[in-house]
Amino acid sequence: MAPRMNTTRRRVVSQFGVALGAATLGAPFVRRAEAQAKTLVIGGSVPLTGAAAETGLNVNNGYITAVSYMNDVLGGVEIAGEKYKLELKLFDDASDPARATTLIQRQLDEGTNFFLGSFGSNIVLPTAAITDRAKKPMVQTGGGSDAIFTKGYKYVFGMFPRATRQFAATAAMFKSLDPKPETYSVIWTNDAFSKTAAEGVRNSCDAAGLKRIEGYELPAKVTDVSSVLGSIRSKTPDLLVCVMHDQDSLLIARQMVATNTNVKLLFQGLGPQLASFREALGKNAEYLCCSTYWDENVSFKDKFFGDSKKFVEYYKSKFTRPIAYHVAGAAACIETYVMAMQAAKSTNPEAVRDALAAADFETFYARIKFTPQGDGDELLLGGYIGQVQKGKLEIVFPQAAASAKPLYPSPPWDKKA
Repeated sequence: MAPRMNTTRRRVVSQFGVALGAATLGAPFVRRAEAQAKTLVIGGSVPLTGAAAETGLNVNNGYITAVSYMNDVLGGVEIAGEKYKLELKLFDDASDPARATTLIQRQLDEGTNFFLGSFGSNIVLPTAAITDRAKKPMVQTGGGSDAIFTKGYKYVFGMFPRATRQFAATAAMFKSLDPKPETYSVIWTNDAFSKTAAEGVRNSCDAAGLKRIEGYELPAKVTDVSSVLGSIRSKTPDLLVCVMHDQDSLLIARQMVATNTNVKLLFQGLGPQLASFREALGKNAEYLCCSTYWDENVSFKDKFFGDSKKFVEYYKSKFTRPIAYHVAGAAACIETYVMAMQAAKSTNPEAVRDALAAADFETFYARIKFTPQGDGDELLLGGYIGQVQKGKLEIVFPQAAASAKPLYPSPPWDKKA
């Protein structure tokens, strides 16, 4: 078993053949018997530093886990009768779209044919435009904005439904609560993902018969939400839905605690799925709900890891960082590429693109199928609802996948044990 690692934000993860910057490592680890294997390069950028680093590290580690397993445990992968070793060329984009686009263009100029996505629609969208124009596939688990999938791109594929289609399951859960909530408000930040996700919240909740009290748009960089929370206290919706990234969700939760702003249920699309988020809030994380797209107890199988539990076991042999669904989604991107290449019997980018568009196969993460526009199938790649219960994220919806029943209503902040 390989030594356990705790990846820091600026560290080069050389053991698995991942390069940050211009160097590419990994060749010294190829065994003599495998020296004749061809190399298949997959490029991209990930935010290991900057605002998106908390989840960016999870995406990065998922990519590494899958490639390490395929190379070191399986000895490579077979495509069209030839053995290939996978090589990642991942760069730290520092959560900066301008830096990311420069790095991706450089990789294209150097001849890279296949790409993985960064984290955050504000980075995925401009980089996907570049790779699509070059007719090179990108498979990604970090961008869900509708804009990624409504511009006519043919080479971009995402592991989630587009943002406006992601909230249907949550609205259905709201309807199932007892006593049934009647009103909701929604807060979102002014960024590519959150704006369209908030549209999906409004559409789904309105269709579910919930009365919308108010909608609040915050700037892309949030530092204070006191005026919005004052309005929430005065209008007292049953449900408050926050659509934004992890750090903004944490800011809102902390300011709600500080101002004693209470609702019967707080749903935060991103945040509570992370162990670090739950630890930061402590007891105040209890009852919080969020979206999650994978759990280690799901029953899917694949021909690489076998199932989710074996994936988790291997991941934990490499990293001490707590696992989250973005880790699994990133690993599934690698599996999806390999299975598409095997189906195409080719590593030609256009042939692989066609195989991705026709994908309908099972991984430990989910059954992979894309819409004609490239986002995840709404039913097959739609999410679960998680709720923090006793410090752990439990799946509470849909019932068929649930590990616990949803707790509702939430006690006031000052009554949480």
